[in-house]
Amino acid sequence: MDLIERAAKKQKKKAKGISLVERAAETVPKQPFSEPAVGGIGSPHAKKLRDPSSMNPVGGSQAEPPEKETTKPSVHKGIGVGIGSPTTTTKRRNIDPSAIEDKQKPKSLAIGIGMAGDADKSGSIEKPARRRQKQKKEEIDLAALREAGYITPDMPPNLMAEEFRIVKRTILLNAFSKGTQKSKNSNIVLVTSSNPGEGKSFCTINLALSIATEQDTTVLLVDADFSKPEVLNRLGVAGGRGLMDVVADSELEIGDCLIRTNVPNLVLLPAGRQHNLTTELLASERMETIVEEIASRYPDRLVLFDSPPVLASSAASVMALYMGQVVFVIQAEETTEPQIKESLNMISACSDISLLLNQTRFSGSNKKFATYYGYGGR
Repeated sequence: MDLIERAAKKQKKKAKGISLVERAAETVPKQPFSEPAVGGIGSPHAKKLRDPSSMNPVGGSQAEPPEKETTKPSVHKGIGVGIGSPTTTTKRRNIDPSAIEDKQKPKSLAIGIGMAGDADKSGSIEKPARRRQKQKKEEIDLAALREAGYITPDMPPNLMAEEFRIVKRTILLNAFSKGTQKSKNSNIVLVTSSNPGEGKSFCTINLALSIATEQDTTVLLVDADFSKPEVLNRLGVAGGRGLMDVVADSELEIGDCLIRTNVPNLVLLPAGRQHNLTTELLASERMETIVEEIASRYPDRLVLFDSPPVLASSAASVMALYMGQVVFVIQAEETTEPQIKESLNMISACSDISLLLNQTRFSGSNKKFATYYGYGGR
């Protein structure tokens, strides 16, 4: 009994003098493969000293995984994706496909609202600035035109139709002559007069309608009387943008203003808007370029310009610079000789000028073209 009590006292005395480190060391044999407590504060050797069996322990509680493995998924999903890490973005794309659609929405929205930069680079949106418009087509009331005294393609032969056939034949021969006899812009014809009211527009329209019946020739009728345009009104055709708009606006083309008609081979070009610098615009290099373009674009086209009277506007003398031919209309028994001489001097820039006497009452011969065919002449 004394030996037992003596041993217990000895053990109790020994326990009082032991240190905390020694007391912790005594617990190691009881859990030989557990991870030391010091490993929790970041010991570099803690991971290497871990026993592999701790991943699948037999009996006892399972050890908690390292802090790095616990926080890795939340860090990558919350912070890594937010700052645009390439690695984390790839993982997110594989996990959540809807994220790709959300990411592409700003790009598709930018194209939808018409961002010029993206549209030009992709090439999916065409530029509408220079897109050519489809030519308008207007119906000419031929019956009303015939009642007004004009010749039409469907009317029977008469005196006036035969006279304009003679006039147009000379013009066509000069316009489409071959060899050295052909002059520059010979298919561009200016029709003018000295004063208003001499029948200039009447003769221009009849010439155009007569030339339109040719089998191998087309005619472009240009209303170039910018102060008082009458050609389209007499034909019953609605106007619009025309020659003056093309000259004033370098982005506009002739083809955007042409008007097709129900008369085969006849195309119209309106005068366009009025401008306070009409003469200056007609004298510009752009006007010269336009005339050369319409003269050379189609080899079978004859272009008729119905210009203002020479003594009423300076535009006629300027347009004569670009013309290959001029048809000068004179009203019989009305236009004076001084007026004719002055007008011819102002349009002398064109070397080929033909005189057309209009509204005559005297006939030097008894020839009547229409009476030969059995029709009454007019």
